[in-house]
Amino acid sequence: MEDWAMAKPLVSNELWERLEPLLPPLRPHPKGGRPWVGNREALTGILFVLRTGIPWELLPQEMGCGCGMTCWRRLRDWQVAGVWDRLHEVLLAELNEADKIDWSRAVADSAMLRAMCGGPKTGPNPTDRRKPGSKHHALTDANGIPLVVILTAANVHDVKELIPLVDSVPPVRGKKGRPRRRPKRVQADTAYDSEPHRKQLRKRGIIPVIPKRNREHGSGLGAFRWVVERTLSWLHQFRRLRIRWERRDDIHQAFMTLAESMICGYFMNPKLC
Repeated sequence: MEDWAMAKPLVSNELWERLEPLLPPLRPHPKGGRPWVGNREALTGILFVLRTGIPWELLPQEMGCGCGMTCWRRLRDWQVAGVWDRLHEVLLAELNEADKIDWSRAVADSAMLRAMCGGPKTGPNPTDRRKPGSKHHALTDANGIPLVVILTAANVHDVKELIPLVDSVPPVRGKKGRPRRRPKRVQADTAYDSEPHRKQLRKRGIIPVIPKRNREHGSGLGAFRWVVERTLSWLHQFRRLRIRWERRDDIHQAFMTLAESMICGYFMNPKLC
């Protein structure tokens, strides 16, 4: 028996129970033809590519998930339909209901990656001899749960994405009252040192905790900021996200949001992932 057949299923029953209600129904083609590949089988192929980083055309046919192009189209269509964003919100709501999201602070950071095929949201990487690259900007809660991840070109300065990160946090339900979107504090390193951005955070009712440049080494914030670095490391454990192979930024964003959901699922229940 092949190793992949003996391994743990990529799509657990727990994950499928949450995702299936969010998927648009499969409608038969009016002119007939081959039957559709099932949604669960297509999701298996998508997760296999996300985890292993293999090209779509090398997706093993023995997995029963159709050809790589079928899975790619399903990833694209579900991104357009907002499926991945809604899955992320569902899992955040479950975490919030279980009191696992720590809103006392949120932590921001970023990580570079190469963009082998160019495309939108790529630019010269200042840390890689100006080769084409992109950047992942992440905002997590105090435990490292990813609240939002944004894709930009590699030459976009971190501080420019601080307010977009905060404003992109989805409404997190799970408790009575209005959905929550704002942490009490936002912590970041000196790359985010900007008085105008501190003022914008205060206008949103958020306390900025950002050290100033040109001060003595050691702000003491490293004891709190490591959680976002760990989350970025977890994000890049999904090999498709270590290097950007997608020319289309919406396809890469779909992979990112799905990876966010998988990390949230692990915080909720390791069996989910």
